[in-house]
Amino acid sequence: MRDVSAKTTSLRTARARAVLHVSPPTIGLIREGKIPKGDPLPVARVAAIQAAKQTSTIIPFCHPIPIDHADCAFELNPSSIEVTATVTAIHKTGVEMEALTAASVAALTLYDMLKPVDDKLSIGSVLLLEKRGGKSDTEKTVAGLKAAVVVLSDSTSGGDRKDESGRHVVERLKARGVQEVQYHILPDDPEKLSDLLRRLSDDGATDIVITTGGTGLGPRDTTPEATREVTDREVPGIAEAIRAHGQDRLPTAMLARNIAGVRGKTLIVNLPGSLKGVRDGLDAILPGIFHAVHVIRGKSHD
Repeated sequence: MRDVSAKTTSLRTARARAVLHVSPPTIGLIREGKIPKGDPLPVARVAAIQAAKQTSTIIPFCHPIPIDHADCAFELNPSSIEVTATVTAIHKTGVEMEALTAASVAALTLYDMLKPVDDKLSIGSVLLLEKRGGKSDTEKTVAGLKAAVVVLSDSTSGGDRKDESGRHVVERLKARGVQEVQYHILPDDPEKLSDLLRRLSDDGATDIVITTGGTGLGPRDTTPEATREVTDREVPGIAEAIRAHGQDRLPTAMLARNIAGVRGKTLIVNLPGSLKGVRDGLDAILPGIFHAVHVIRGKSHD
C-alpha cells in the first residue's frame, strides 16, 4: 500500500456510474414489480453501500476508509439501467475506488436478479464521473509566483552546521512549480530578520516567505517575535495546521511557537528548524498556501 501518513485529512467525495444493458421488456417487468427475485433496485442499492464499505477487502492496494456517506441511484432507460454511486469520507486519501466498486457491484446485483428473465444482459461502461477533495481540489497555479526561504541559525550562519531544512523547503517549492526561490541564511537575530522580511515584502517581488528555525523555547528563538513585528495581519490557521499535523507525529510539536502573517501582499510563514519539522510543516500547508496567495492578490476563493 502507498504510504499516506504524511497527508492531511480533507473532505473527499466521488461519483461513479455503471450501465447495465437490458432488453426493453425487462424495464417493464421492473416497473410492474414482476421480477421473480423481487424488486432489484433496493437490493442493488444496499449492495452498493456494502461494497463501498468493503472496497479495501477486495482491492488489495486500497486503504481502509471510514465511510461517512454512501448511496446509489438508478435511472431506468428504454434498454438500460444507469447506476450512479456517491461516496463521501473525511480522510487522507480519495474515495473514487469506493464509488467505482459500489457502482460495479450494484450493476452485478442487478444482473443477478434480472438474469432469470433476460438472457441479453450486459454490463457496459463503468466510469468515474467526479472526484473532489485533497490535492487535486486545492492545487493552484504557481505560474509567476516568487518565494524566499530564510534559514535562522547561529551555527549555520557561522559555518559550523550544514543547512538541510531550508534546502528542503527550496526543493519542495520548486517541485511544486515555483521557479524563482531566493535563499538566505541569518543568525538568530530578530532585527536582521525583521529588516530582511521588510525588504522581501516591500519590494513587491516576493509572494511567499518561509522561515525555518528560531520557533522554539530557547533564549535565542525569536523568529515569531520578529515576524509579528513586521506583519499587518496574522493568519493563525496556518500555524495551527502546522502544529496539529506535527502533534500527531511528534509529541513535542506543541512547543513550537511559529506564526504566519501577511505584510502587504506577501505571505510569511514560520516553520521549525529541524528537517522533520519542516517536512511535516510543508505536508500540512502545501498546496494550501498557494490558495492564500491568490486570495491576497484579490482573486476569488473559488
